[in-house]
Amino acid sequence: MIHTVSPQLKSIRDKVEHNERLSMDDGLLLYDDQTPLQEVGELANLVRERKNGNAAYYNINTHLNPTNVCVYRCTFCAFRADLRDERGYVMSDEQILARGREAVDNGCTEMHIVGGLHHQKDYAWYVDIVRILHDAYPDLHLKAWTGVEINWFEFLTKKPVREILQDLIDAGLGSMPGGGAEIFHPEVRDKICEHKADASHWLNTHRTAHSLGIRTNCTMLYGHIEKPLHRIDHLIRLRELQDETNGFQTFIPLAFHPENTGLDHIKKPSAIMDLRTMAVSRLMLDNIPHIKAYWIMLGIGTAQTALAYGADDLDGTVRHELIYHDAGATTPQVLSVEDIRHLISEAGREPIERDTLYRRVLRDADDQSRWQIGEAVTTA
Repeated sequence: MIHTVSPQLKSIRDKVEHNERLSMDDGLLLYDDQTPLQEVGELANLVRERKNGNAAYYNINTHLNPTNVCVYRCTFCAFRADLRDERGYVMSDEQILARGREAVDNGCTEMHIVGGLHHQKDYAWYVDIVRILHDAYPDLHLKAWTGVEINWFEFLTKKPVREILQDLIDAGLGSMPGGGAEIFHPEVRDKICEHKADASHWLNTHRTAHSLGIRTNCTMLYGHIEKPLHRIDHLIRLRELQDETNGFQTFIPLAFHPENTGLDHIKKPSAIMDLRTMAVSRLMLDNIPHIKAYWIMLGIGTAQTALAYGADDLDGTVRHELIYHDAGATTPQVLSVEDIRHLISEAGREPIERDTLYRRVLRDADDQSRWQIGEAVTTA
């Protein structure tokens, strides 16, 4: 039972305790600075424990960003580079396969693949990245290409989304990340990434992926020029698609990092905003099983605290992350399994290693690089 006493939260508390859906107005009230954060967190924790008990998940993963050359010039992005920029790079097949070898040797179960939209690379190049990695390392789960990248492949090939996704499945795609969602509302999206796939394209790509059996994540970039109304609108659109498809497995709220971007005059979100966004997301997204506290963006301390504000996942070891470090993230490039398990245990949660599809990973006691998949994680 929740012991919230604020009068403004009474009706929301009643809804949460009776497992009833929250409205747009409820979400805006939860985002109001006058609504006590501790009480919002307490409500989010109720939902978190209802769905996932005391478990806190992590995985052993690595990132691959094959190129940072990008045709788009999104205002919020510090990662992209022009074709002739001295920062620009394109990884060779040999470098990509070496990254796969490193991942396998370090016991990774997942490779997260996203990058720039290089206008001199054809569609086959992107598909072949998945293919060569899958052929060489078939046990490594490949979580690849955001909805924005899929939309770029549509432009390159004139193929429908379904055919593109089927090509990627045939090449070895395991699932899709949730990037590129940013903020759906056109008042914001048209200002920060006007040429990228709009909300309808992003949502339809994930709808199609779900219809093909591809599990995906979803995200929201917050703490820039958007307002609470835009955030709640974004969450409700995700919730509506999940009602339709049940294909999202994890939501990740992404804290905006302004350094080296076109919005560097904006202060990065405070820990208070981070925790409120985490809690509100858990409360609004009643039909998405997991909420991830992405420690790369939040910082380790805030991510750990978020395990009491609705989050049940810390992501993973995250080797070779570039996108948010280019935007000023000061978190480490990688955390060890021991570090992650300690953070989770210190927060009073039970650390559980999962694979990308939320199945338990069972490690060989004598050789941690050897593993097998156990039972699926059960969620309410």
